[in-house]
Amino acid sequence: MSFDWTASASARQYHRVSLFLTLLVCWFTGVPAVAATIERVAIARDRIVVQADARVIGASAVTLAGPNRLALDVAGVQPGKRSALGGPVRAVRQSARRDGVRIVFDLSRPVVISGGSFGADGRTLTLELRGVDDARFARAAAQGRLSFLPPIGLQAAAPRRKYELTIPLPRPSKKPKLPPIYGDDASRPLVVIDAGHGGVDPGAIAPSDQLREKDVTLRIAKAIRDELVRSGRVRVALTREDDRFLVLQQRYGIARRLKANLFISIHCDSVGSGTASGASVYTLSEVASDKQAARLAARENKADIIGGIDLGGTTADISSILIDLTQRETMNASANFARLLGREAQPLIPLKANFHRMASLMVLKAPDMPSILFETGYISNPGDAAFIDSADGRKRIAQSVRRAVEVHFARRLAGN
Repeated sequence: MSFDWTASASARQYHRVSLFLTLLVCWFTGVPAVAATIERVAIARDRIVVQADARVIGASAVTLAGPNRLALDVAGVQPGKRSALGGPVRAVRQSARRDGVRIVFDLSRPVVISGGSFGADGRTLTLELRGVDDARFARAAAQGRLSFLPPIGLQAAAPRRKYELTIPLPRPSKKPKLPPIYGDDASRPLVVIDAGHGGVDPGAIAPSDQLREKDVTLRIAKAIRDELVRSGRVRVALTREDDRFLVLQQRYGIARRLKANLFISIHCDSVGSGTASGASVYTLSEVASDKQAARLAARENKADIIGGIDLGGTTADISSILIDLTQRETMNASANFARLLGREAQPLIPLKANFHRMASLMVLKAPDMPSILFETGYISNPGDAAFIDSADGRKRIAQSVRRAVEVHFARRLAGN
């Protein structure tokens, strides 16, 4: 599973299917990989608008410090016309890349990308900007990449299309049956392990032997469960114990209904080509936190319990503040656990150099439960795939998680 396909405000599954359908359209209609040209780049005080002369595959942005810049990579396009300067941008550069174009915005003052979306035609990307201080800009530069994908809509993507692709999905129940909890001592913290994908969603598939991500993640999740139960320090539950489909909200929803103290979603990374390898971990980005807090506060039914506080009788403003405070504390706890996992896993399994990343992933958006998404390795890399799907690989991954979990809860018990 590649981050470039999935780290946006929508669900990981949605983004994978969106990009897959877009590529299918290009194939069916005979459109080459780089078929569009940058038509204009408009810069205002609070936004950047990039428009191509045809639909593009997707885009991703990263914040760069020293000097302060924003870099936007747009797939499926080539450099085009120069842009007029304005707002916080003092210079713009476009350069061709193998799969598209990179647009670099040199900044006259620190701003971050607070949101972004494509128009319905898939040609126009609007990036929303927010002024920040130097410290906040530095944090944004350390958070990693934000990704944006155009809408799935095939008709907008290819007016000349002759084909349609329909993927039937089962209608999930609103509240699936809660899974069993392993471990007898009810006073112990509860860890919920989520095996990514399942059922009609196979996840990434190894090109060499057709190994499916949904099968690998389930075997790893069960190995982690067994290792944690043997430790006797925590109780454990799995979101799924067989090959079944769960929507993303159900996954962390199960953990919240069980009142879990920690949520770990297990996945395998993937790239179309190359030799990328190593494990990595994702936690929720601050941009995603702001948007999720606003959505939760705006719900008609606000009887959610957030961090032990009933929001049913509060105003929208108070709800937003309480959710924001709770979620920021949760994000800090998630980041701390991610760093612990990197430390404990380093002697046991191969890791990427930039192990800890931040992204707007739906499965991480529970506001009151520390959550991580653990990419255990690259299923697209034969070496990684053989390791993560071996008994020894699963044992080492499980040991890494167990060690991090023990230190995490020991610190929380001690109040650190």
